[in-house]
Formats: sequence, structure tokens, C-alpha cells
Amino acid sequence: MPSRYYAFAIAVAVFIGSLVLEFVFRAPWVTWPLIAISGFLSLVGFIDVTQTRQAIRRNYPILSHFRFFFEYIRPEIRQYFIESDNESSPFSRAARSLVYQRAKKESDKRPFGTQLDVYEPGYEWINHSVSPAAPSTPDFRLTIGETSKQPYSASVFNVSAMSFGALSANAIRALNQGAKMGGFAHDTGEGSISRYHREMGGDLIWELGSGYFGCRTADGKFDPVRFAEQAQDPQVKMVELKLSQGAKPGHGGVLPGPKVTAEIAEARGVPVGVDCVSPAKHSVFSNPVELLEFIAKMRELSGGKPAGMKLAIGHPWEFFAIAKAMVKTGLTPDFIVVDGSEGGTGAAPVEFTDHVGVPLREGLMLVHNTLVGIGVRDRVKLGASGKIVSAFDIAKTLAMGADWCNSARGFMFALGCIQAQSCHTGTCPTGVTTQDPLRQRALVVPSKAERVHEFHKSTLHALSELLAAAGLTHPDQLRPEHIIRRISSTEVTSLATLYKFLKPGSLLQEASGHQVFEYYWKRARAESFALAP
Repeated sequence: MPSRYYAFAIAVAVFIGSLVLEFVFRAPWVTWPLIAISGFLSLVGFIDVTQTRQAIRRNYPILSHFRFFFEYIRPEIRQYFIESDNESSPFSRAARSLVYQRAKKESDKRPFGTQLDVYEPGYEWINHSVSPAAPSTPDFRLTIGETSKQPYSASVFNVSAMSFGALSANAIRALNQGAKMGGFAHDTGEGSISRYHREMGGDLIWELGSGYFGCRTADGKFDPVRFAEQAQDPQVKMVELKLSQGAKPGHGGVLPGPKVTAEIAEARGVPVGVDCVSPAKHSVFSNPVELLEFIAKMRELSGGKPAGMKLAIGHPWEFFAIAKAMVKTGLTPDFIVVDGSEGGTGAAPVEFTDHVGVPLREGLMLVHNTLVGIGVRDRVKLGASGKIVSAFDIAKTLAMGADWCNSARGFMFALGCIQAQSCHTGTCPTGVTTQDPLRQRALVVPSKAERVHEFHKSTLHALSELLAAAGLTHPDQLRPEHIIRRISSTEVTSLATLYKFLKPGSLLQEASGHQVFEYYWKRARAESFALAP
């Protein structure tokens, strides 16, 4: 008999022997628990060798279940016992620990020097000044929509888009209460404004996706009357049209009918128990000019609040077409949020998370350069999101051209997320991404809201100290020359020399000197997203 069948054979032998000893010899040392255990294992082994779905169970009866068990707990084993502090997949233990410490008001200091290899290509730092500035009050803000009727004074660090339905009710409550306590904004995600967003009164950025949730007609079209009713709520500070997201750019979504609860249906304006479809493309526009006209319409319907768009960059000529439409029509969004492909709060096919969309650095640089090149950068504020959790993450992103940063998973960690990566299963162990009432009950709103607030406050305090060390007093003074990157073991360079930055108005003269623009700018058209022949 092959050794792989030994466990099954032993279980059967013990079961038969126990029965003989019990019923024939009445042996006092044989107990019913032994019979029950060996009998159960024998049954499992019999089922394993007779089933036809899994070859490993047929070849390794009983023993194969250990393999399935260890595979099931592999992420936890790896996270707690194997991974290094700086292994980022997707967030390193060091990054998570930093968020936990700041959220809990614990010390975030570290002894004995850096654990990073400062001579490894890709290592980055901010240069300090021999004449440091005094740390300024870390309530760093910027004005978005300066020419609109209701401009918004926003923090430079805000909660990125995460919908109710993807997050639990208690998670939404805690994020919004934390945002109110800290005076920063909470993006609703495309799932619209739920009752839980409204309970705490924190500032909201209402994100409108292709499903037009919260302002849709019965057949899924945009309803301007319903949009105006929602957008003019004083709690809504800005309105944002989502073209795509970094977690799954260019991919729609379906929330299956059984998951469309009464609460989700109420927020989204869809029937209970019916599949909730978020198409891959919008129906309110079909070309760049119509896109800008719709954003202007959003601004008007909201009562003059800042209106903008969020997108993950894909084909560069499509954004160039939007830019040419800005030049042609004179219409500009008040803001653009660039979402990097490293975004990940939404579950998506592996090919999309791994191989679709432009990462944040390159996407942000393309948008920033384009707006500078057509001379409208001063009219359009830029937000950025994609694995941003620390003060240095913020500083680096602002130095590359952003005006503010958003974070999704950073604030999830502040809520208690342990990166179990079970967000899409409904079995989130900390109650952050589940609709199970019992599981989300473990997330206590007042204490988690305080942690959200503390994480935001401590991160901006760390940012103020970074800026002071560099001789700066406000994040808007950050420039690419402040950030240095190692490109080999013997070479370093600043972002100012590593990346090409366009001169104001250079694209209007079609003199960019930048390869991507040289290839595609002339062939981009304001009237179409398609590339001209």
C-alpha cells in the first residue's frame, strides 16, 4: 500500500478494532470518543477516495485536508510570522504599524536607525535645510473652486472614495465622524450618500459613477432633479464625476441582487434584491466636450459648488482630448483627482489589479504637465490617491504636482483593518468591509472615529515637521527638487531632473519636447476620445 494511504488505513483499522474490542471483548479501556473519532476519519477518507472533483483528496485521503487548512490560514501565517517589516504586499507591516500607532496615539518613534536599504535603487528622501523653519500649525488647507459660488476650503489629506456597501455602516459612521472632528473631507464613493454618511455631519465629496446612484431614473439614466436635491445639501461640499478608479480601471461592476439590501437600495435608488449594475462607461457624455459640459452642469445643479472628475489614466491621448476640449470650450473642472493603478479597495479581477492602468506617479505627471502645457493649471486643483499613508507619501506626491492627497486603505487601517484581504467575501474579521450585522457590531464607532481623527492629525503633524526640516512652512511650497531618488547604487537625482516638466502654455505652441506629447498631442481631438489617423 502506498504510504499516502496510511492515514486512511490506520483510521479504518482503529475504527474496526475499537468496535471489536467494545462489542466482542468489552474492553474497559476502549471509549466511545475513540470510536467516534476514528469512525469520522474513516468516513472522511472514504468520501475522499470516492469523490471525483479533487485529485489531491483521492490520492491523499484525510491528509489532504491539512493542506487545505494550511492554505486557508496562509495569509495570516505569512503576515504574522514570515513577512519582513518592509515587504510591501500590498502594504508593509511597517506602514500598517505606523498607521496603528498614530491612530492610537502611541509613540511612532523607532530606535537604532532605518531598516531600509538606503543604497537600493528606488530609495527616496527629502533634503533638509541648514536653516530649518519653525514647524507651522499642521492644519494645512487649500481652496478648491475659487471662482465658483461656493468654494471649499479642503484639507491636504482626506478620505478617498469608498462606498457604503463596500464598507459597513459602522465604518462609514466612524470615517465621517472622524472627518468632522478633524475638519477634513470624506468621499462617498460611487455608492451615493447613505443614511450613515448623514448621521455624523462630516464634510462630503459626492462621487457620481456611471450608475448615477442616488440620482437615477428607473432605467438607470441621470436624473437632474434628484441630483440637485442631493448636491445642494449643505453637508455636500464638492461633486465629483468618476470616470474610472485605480482598483479596476475601465471595468464596470455588478452588485448581485441578494446583496442589495434595503439600506443599499435606499442609498443608491435601486430596487431591493435586484442586480445593481455599474456600467463600464457613462451615458451622459460621448465625447470630451460633452464631458466638460456635464461637469459644468453638475456645478450649476449643485448651486455653484466645486465640480470635478476622478480618473485613473489609461490612453494618454484620451486625456489630451479632454485638455483640448478645455481649450476649445473654455470650460474647466474645478478639480481632477488622479487615481493610481495601485489603488485597491475595490475587489477586481487579478489582471486588472496587476496589469491595467497607469500607476500614480506617471498618471499624476501626465495630468499635471498637460494642464500646465495648456495654461490652466492655476484654475484646476489636482488631488491624488494610491497607497498614500505617511507624511512622506504626501510630501512626495505634492512635490510631483498634486495639491492634495486622498487615502482609502490608510483610513481603513485607522479603523482597525488588519489587511486580511477578505474585503469581497463579507467575512471581514474587523467589521470594516462587511454587511454582516454581528461582524460590524465589533467596530465601535466612537472609538474608531477618534482613531481616524488621530491618524489624520498625527500624519499632518509629521508633515509639518518634514516641511520645517526642509525649510518650508506649507505643502504648497514643495517642488520636485526637494525629493531625491536613488536610481542606482552610485547615482541619485531629484525628481526635477528625473521627470520632464512642461513650461506653461507650451502645448498651445505644440513645443513640448516630451516624447508622449510628441507622439499623441497632435492626434488628440476635442470632439472625440479616439486618436485621429
